[in-house]
Amino acid sequence: MLISELKKTIREVPDFPKPGINFYDLSTLFRDPKAYRVAVDKMVERFEGDRLDAVAGIEARGFILASAMAYSLGVGLIMVRKAGKLPAATVSQSYALEYGEATIEVHRDAVESGQRVAVIDDLLATGGTARATGKLLESLGAKVDGYGFLVGLKFLGGREKLNSSAVFTLMEYE
Repeated sequence: MLISELKKTIREVPDFPKPGINFYDLSTLFRDPKAYRVAVDKMVERFEGDRLDAVAGIEARGFILASAMAYSLGVGLIMVRKAGKLPAATVSQSYALEYGEATIEVHRDAVESGQRVAVIDDLLATGGTARATGKLLESLGAKVDGYGFLVGLKFLGGREKLNSSAVFTLMEYE
């Protein structure tokens, strides 16, 4: 399956969540077994050979990709959650949204110093959540080796905010 065929499995919803915004609904790709397998396999291909210790999935749709990737790569899975969702001692990182602020958390013992991690999410928009995740993991001593996304919205400039040459997007929208 080609990337152009994968893109066709993504439902585009105009004017959601507000007029002028085009929402890319990835649930339609995830429900298609062939498209989902191809997407995960291509994401895994990008990170094979990187000597990762773990992948960090960002809540919630990032979990869908990161868990499958961790399994395939034979590495650990780190779940980056919204504030207040984790039961043990956590560290947190706040970041700006266009309409306010959000906070993400991870367990204090999620990574060990020096572990190599890839940050995975479904979609790269402005880069705020991914950037906060990278900072959070680095505060625990991890080395963020790269960022991976199923879809990148190039026009929102998220790649530039990540300050990393290791940003991978399987598909992009201009």
